[in-house]
Amino acid sequence: MSFFIHQTWFVAVFWFLIKGDVVWCNCSMNGMEIEGANFSLSNGLNEGSILQYQCPTGYYAYPELAYRCQLNHRWTPEPQSRLRCRRVECPDPTVLQNGYTLPINENKRYYYESKITYHCYTGYTLHGPFRRKCLENGKWSGSNPVCRQDSGDCADPGVPPGGMRFGNSFEIGDKVNFKCRSNMILIGSEQRECQVDGQWSGTETSCYYKYTYDSPWEVTGEFGRGIRNTLTSEFVDGTQKGLSITLSRNGTLNIFIALDVSESIDDDSFQSAKDAIKTLIKKIEVFSVYPNYEVIFFSSKIHTAINILDFYGSNNPPPMKTLLEKVETYKIEETDRFGTNLNAVFERILEKMAAIKIRDSRFSEHKHVIILFTDGGYNTGGAPTKTVEYIKSLVYMDQLKNRLGHLDIYVFGIGAQIQDDILKPLAIGEGKSHYYKLKKVTDLQKTFDEIIDESDVRGLCGLYQDYGEMVEDENRKKYPWFISLTVMNDGRPSHCLGSLVSPRFILTAAHCFKDKSSNVTVEGTGGPKLEVQAIHIHPNFNISAKVNQGVKEFYDYDVALIELVEDAPITISLRPICIPCTVETNTALRQNLTCKEQENFLLKNQAEVTFLTKKNFGKKVAHLKLDADRHNCIMQAKNHPNITEAHVPVVATENFLCTGGRHPYLDQVACKGDSGGAVFKNYESRTFQVALVSWGSKQMRNCKNNRPVHSDDESRDFHINLFKVVPFLKSILGNTEKYFVPLLFVD
Repeated sequence: MSFFIHQTWFVAVFWFLIKGDVVWCNCSMNGMEIEGANFSLSNGLNEGSILQYQCPTGYYAYPELAYRCQLNHRWTPEPQSRLRCRRVECPDPTVLQNGYTLPINENKRYYYESKITYHCYTGYTLHGPFRRKCLENGKWSGSNPVCRQDSGDCADPGVPPGGMRFGNSFEIGDKVNFKCRSNMILIGSEQRECQVDGQWSGTETSCYYKYTYDSPWEVTGEFGRGIRNTLTSEFVDGTQKGLSITLSRNGTLNIFIALDVSESIDDDSFQSAKDAIKTLIKKIEVFSVYPNYEVIFFSSKIHTAINILDFYGSNNPPPMKTLLEKVETYKIEETDRFGTNLNAVFERILEKMAAIKIRDSRFSEHKHVIILFTDGGYNTGGAPTKTVEYIKSLVYMDQLKNRLGHLDIYVFGIGAQIQDDILKPLAIGEGKSHYYKLKKVTDLQKTFDEIIDESDVRGLCGLYQDYGEMVEDENRKKYPWFISLTVMNDGRPSHCLGSLVSPRFILTAAHCFKDKSSNVTVEGTGGPKLEVQAIHIHPNFNISAKVNQGVKEFYDYDVALIELVEDAPITISLRPICIPCTVETNTALRQNLTCKEQENFLLKNQAEVTFLTKKNFGKKVAHLKLDADRHNCIMQAKNHPNITEAHVPVVATENFLCTGGRHPYLDQVACKGDSGGAVFKNYESRTFQVALVSWGSKQMRNCKNNRPVHSDDESRDFHINLFKVVPFLKSILGNTEKYFVPLLFVD
């Protein structure tokens, strides 16, 4: 992320040639402090370090947001006036045509937290928000309002605050041009044309001050829609269907990710950027496409963490786990982080595209996505614009109009001093904006984690968000299938857990209900209560079945499905978990497995599994006892007060998975109220339920605290193995004659 400074680079080279050495000096903080502001240095006071200020909310550093330490131990740009924090100002909104704003502000200066209302002249109707507020990022809240009449083939495109528009005719073929005030940056399309479909070409225009940046949620919306259009469609005879290009499931999506790691980015930011790239890869991978990746870290040199050519000429391309490990473990020496060669990034991508074209005869069908993260500065290699033109020529094949959808270049300007004039021309793509400005690298991860968590991917099971330890609202996104149940049996409430396994059904334990007429209240992690249509209990479940053998309670086939009146509203915080022997699970595993193969893949001796407590999403970790370890585990069922050693083979049937104990791992145990909860494991960013909590051999004393409790030598938990009850699940969830969308099961 070096600044665009040719002079410093050449001065350094000149002195090296004349003197044979370079005198490295430190910059000084004398005169560089700002009262009331914190600051950070990417590399101390050494050459190349970036000094960046953090002013209080609603203020920005003036006259510059950041400075770079040069070889001559001076800061650039060199301060010309007193450094201070200035109030954030939003662009002038009085540019509204055919209307006016209140309150009237004669000097037309609108600062952070200013509020305005919009009003139209007689004969015009307001389209857009009535009220707006000046935000801390230098933008007005909401979209740009327009006062318009119903005339013209296209709607009035409005005028962005701080800007002006040239052209007032909105018929098909008419063009309008936009311009921003001299001290502002135009983001979006400078010219737009009214098209035959009644829509304007290009993207909405905005005017930014140099301190204006996009919030993560704005980028989530714009970038998310664009990338989802690419990932959720299919090629049909090599042509386009509708407005978005279509893709096949045969490796025809090439994604190039390039991250600036020059000396201006510190180690923490570098790690945050790597985490963001891993998140992006994980989220892209949940779609039904198999992308090929190139991941580049660049300074004056190109560092390839993932080589896209590894995906070609191989029947076994690198799995996602390997890709994530390559990104995480990639190291760059400090001596290799000096300078920035932005053009070399695009030269490398062009080189790889040309190699792919030679290797794959279907290159004309390929879709290419380039995602670039940088502040836009470079001090070697020259401008990248000509190389980008070569890339466009290679992809478009002299068919620009028909092949626009085959290439998207998303550019993320990141940092305190972004070179907009360099980066804006690099962004390429149809429809929504492909150029974004983010304040810091750490904004990226959550931005990417949000891009697919919408209802348009509602059919994908096991999706979740994970930022490590989270507050409760964010934990709802980590366990979005988690369901809390309150059951009324004979007027007395009891509590169980469940899991959403499809938009219409919740999986839980049968013993939570006295019978199918039990009154149950369902609350999903998304907040709303879900109305119950029916309770389906496994036909072989009978808690009294072994009373004549001295077993007071018998939990075999302890499984039930709650049918909802209508589909649950699929959101970020409420979506299904993957369950065994379904096509959906195969899709999530990215493999074509039989039911038995899924079982062998997901259930292994001493495999770690997790289940939750009701309160605060307390996570409990245990290990499956299978094969030779199973006998010793189930024998501890005798520690239940109503079970003798002779009863163990009767109650601990083959339908149960056993966990607990202290060896070879110290497990945690279920408590009262955990019944029916999912026993699950995560694999490559998806969650798979393999069992449900049924009963335990011993009630632990610490369970009263409703926190994760460790096992002792005698306590064991018994969970219904979902692979053993697939016929029941299929009979309900896979019923194709019902009015809900069924799950598809594999043999």
